[in-house]
Amino acid sequence: MKHWLKTYDEDVPEEIDPHAYPSIVAMFEDAAAKYKDNAAYECFGTSITYGAVEEQSRAVAAYLQNELGVKKGDRIALMAPNIFAFPVAMLGILRAGACQVNVNPLYTPRELEHQLNDSGAETIIIFSGCTQALAEIIGNTSVSKVITVDLGDAANLPIPSPPVDDRLQGTTAFSDVLTAGAGMQYTPVDLNGDDLLFFQYTGGTTGPSKGAVLNHRNVVANLEQYKAFLPKACVEAEEVMLVALPLYHIFGLTLSLAYLSLGCRMVLIPNPRDPDAFIAAIKDAGITIFPAVNTLFAGLAMHPGMKEVDFSRLKLSIGGGAAVIETVSHNWKNLTGQHITEGYGLSETSPLLTIVPFDVEDFTGSCGLPVSSTHIKLLDDNDNPAPIGERGEICAAGPQVMSGYWNKPDANDSAFTADGYFRTGDIGVFDEDGYLRIVDRKKDMIIVSGFNVFPNEIEAVVTEVDGVAECACIGVPDEKTGESISVFIVRKPGAEVTSDAVISHCRNEMTAYKTPRKVTFVDELPKSSVGKILRRELRDA
Repeated sequence: MKHWLKTYDEDVPEEIDPHAYPSIVAMFEDAAAKYKDNAAYECFGTSITYGAVEEQSRAVAAYLQNELGVKKGDRIALMAPNIFAFPVAMLGILRAGACQVNVNPLYTPRELEHQLNDSGAETIIIFSGCTQALAEIIGNTSVSKVITVDLGDAANLPIPSPPVDDRLQGTTAFSDVLTAGAGMQYTPVDLNGDDLLFFQYTGGTTGPSKGAVLNHRNVVANLEQYKAFLPKACVEAEEVMLVALPLYHIFGLTLSLAYLSLGCRMVLIPNPRDPDAFIAAIKDAGITIFPAVNTLFAGLAMHPGMKEVDFSRLKLSIGGGAAVIETVSHNWKNLTGQHITEGYGLSETSPLLTIVPFDVEDFTGSCGLPVSSTHIKLLDDNDNPAPIGERGEICAAGPQVMSGYWNKPDANDSAFTADGYFRTGDIGVFDEDGYLRIVDRKKDMIIVSGFNVFPNEIEAVVTEVDGVAECACIGVPDEKTGESISVFIVRKPGAEVTSDAVISHCRNEMTAYKTPRKVTFVDELPKSSVGKILRRELRDA
């Protein structure tokens, strides 16, 4: 059945223990006790130890319990870039027994409002630079408690931060939370694998984004799967992981938790779009693990300053979120001496489902073998298993797969097969050795710089523009971002709507990677006999 097992390295087990830790909190507390004096996170030229993270996250948890009355299962939103306060706040939220709602700090007010209302969060911990978006919509949500974070928080660094929006009243500074919480009693919460851990919001094919519910067991299992499959890249207290991937995104988040469990050091990059600061942060950091998306690898490989970076300890470069382009991998090898390893997964799967084995030195173009304790089958259009070498929808089962979407019973019914496999919507092909290759997407999803974009959301926003009768959105190849957004619009009779007006409206309503790069006006859109827009015809035109 699992024909890929014959290709496993000798030291990779067929199964892992998804109960290796009762919870992510237990995992962290074990690591904090064992590696108390090790540097846990590095940022802005300084670092904080495991012991400091333990003390500060305990203070956050105590404050949430005593001052805000947070109980087990409550949802708390966290909206911040990769700074010291993120892991401290996260671990405080989890130690208080709450579930963390991960929020993209680039979200517009519209996107933020939906996520807060859908999750039912009443508390948000938010970077001061994001507070303008919150101020716009907080009155339309159930959020009543706002804790604001500055860049230097949790490390006592005097780094100037944007001011908190004046429209937000009664906010509490994160630094005050740490001070007050240090003097409060923390009550440990009895957590098990079934308890809520993260809400990871993923684009909706037929409406607003949905919250993938990940419990503690899902993520504990995925940490163990990653460590078991790549043991040579998971040496206890030795690895140094680059954290340029956003921590609100499941790829960067789960990998960072894996290395946290090992007592390793993580170098946080608050703004990967600033190449000079990026290179300065990693130049002499001794990075051994370098996860990123294809676009970041491509940009860095072409930057002249990267020649000054010491890659002598680099063991593993991992591409995820979108396919790694072969040219990019070759350029990366010329710079660092190694190709980029690919992995595959989704928010709904914590995320890792497959990865290329450690000792494969060449570029494969595949996303690797299914990891331990993972079942993958490819189903044809009639839900019959596709033979090896034939295309089929990738369907996955395993301890890392989510329990379902938050309050979306109809979506859950269609997301799983009758025997409990999650339908990824991606079309893949297995070869004889068990390597999986993604060849198409069943869903109309677009991937821009590793981020999922669903046409329905773009189309809903574009049709708000006065003068737009109807529209269709597709992804088109883009050398920089993998894909970019292209919109086809039919104007209302006599309307004079322009491309600039459409793009400006989209910029106000959605994050930048969702904003169309190209707008084309057409007389009509191709449709099926029942009136469904045929996006494939637009792509093929």
